[in-house]
Amino acid sequence: MITPADEALLRRAIALAARAVELGDAPYGSLLAAPDGSVLAEAHNTVRRDADITAHPELKLARWAARELDPAAAARTTLFTSCQPCSMCAGALQRSGLGRVVFALSTDQLVALNPDSGAWPTPLQDGPALFDAARAPIESYYRPAP
Repeated sequence: MITPADEALLRRAIALAARAVELGDAPYGSLLAAPDGSVLAEAHNTVRRDADITAHPELKLARWAARELDPAAAARTTLFTSCQPCSMCAGALQRSGLGRVVFALSTDQLVALNPDSGAWPTPLQDGPALFDAARAPIESYYRPAP
């Protein structure tokens, strides 16, 4: 359930998206909030400016949280973001251990507004293959010899 306090922080994320456009970047903004609603960090998309396809604000904040917060603190945070995180960012958010994500536009709404937003096909994947070779470094890392 989205509360009035959530809405205020979500509006701030949308303002970050608008600021990104003013700076010549793509219109996406996010912030990470503590349980009391204080803003811990904020970011906007800089894919164009940085020439980096991973410069999404959600991914930047997931990295920040993983680096700066212990797991218990990360689990109590909420990410507020102008659009539903893409699959790349969703994976990073999951790995960072953030507790909650609140977004303004869904992916379907974004694609309806900008059809090119849905033009990212998944590359063809082949596998699994070479199980015995590939498992060796995994086993040596996760189950080192005594």
